[in-house]
Amino acid sequence: MAPKKKPKFQLSDSAKYYRDNPKARKKKAATDKEINARPEQKKKRRESGKARTKAKANGADISKKDYDHAVGKFVDSSTNRGRAEKSRVKGSKRKK
Repeated sequence: MAPKKKPKFQLSDSAKYYRDNPKARKKKAATDKEINARPEQKKKRRESGKARTKAKANGADISKKDYDHAVGKFVDSSTNRGRAEKSRVKGSKRKK
């Protein structure tokens, strides 16, 4: 059984956009599928899985934590997902 949908006022701006624009949602899903099929993404997921398995075997408490590839250890998931990539940091030479 699928979880119930959140009311619209609880959604982020991007979630509201994709709920209101099914064509864009479908395009994003296709793009995400391509990205996740890349060999480097698969390798990254394998590394995370191995690290989690190893940490659990050693008895570490890794609940609510993600393996951070940049640091090489487990960090809070909000920290790991909220970090800006190098190209988006202030002062980068990223084309706009």
